[in-house]
Amino acid sequence: MNIKKKEASGRNYLELALYAFAGLGIEALYVSLLEPNIYGCVMSKWNVTQSICHWILTCITWGVIAFLIVRYAYMRYGFDIFESKDKIKVKQWILTVVCVALVLISNYIEWNGSKVLHEFQSNGMPKFIFQYIYYLFETCLFMLIIVFGQKAFEKWLHKENIPYGGIVVALTWGMAHWMTKGSLYAGLFTAACGFCFGAIYLLLNRNIKWTYLVLCIMFIL
Repeated sequence: MNIKKKEASGRNYLELALYAFAGLGIEALYVSLLEPNIYGCVMSKWNVTQSICHWILTCITWGVIAFLIVRYAYMRYGFDIFESKDKIKVKQWILTVVCVALVLISNYIEWNGSKVLHEFQSNGMPKFIFQYIYYLFETCLFMLIIVFGQKAFEKWLHKENIPYGGIVVALTWGMAHWMTKGSLYAGLFTAACGFCFGAIYLLLNRNIKWTYLVLCIMFIL
């Protein structure tokens, strides 16, 4: 069925950003309501199989939500996040590398070493593989918060060189980490990283493929 396209407002784009954020929040419902009733125990007591099943279920959910949001944005508003962008200049790549380095150094300090190595040692190979697949899907959704949050505030404020998307993801994703981890520091650290992620989106001229790749490196490593 064809959907008649209409001119999107800032509110329309912000709603899409919040849908992506809500999509991330569905995992909390799985952890607190659905899966404890299925497994008969809380998340901290799940075995390897139960943890992997959780990640698979979450990835499927996030993948479907991301697809629907992107498709709706294109079908309803004609906004194609995969549209070809201007060539990225050398100066932009240099600034991108600097941002990546700052985040990776911060992660190294935060984890007191390599995050990847710590998680591999604590999880073992099967859980490690599925957890990192999970991270790939999580990156996809918080990237959509950045994309649509950026578009919303550009509509409202008519300026395109400010990382509004980073601010939106910092306030939403950062707040979520504060609430779920019970740590203000964790929330502020995630918010700072989120703002940097939003800057990356602009530095890479809104090229969604490069943005996703770089965000994966920054978030996962």
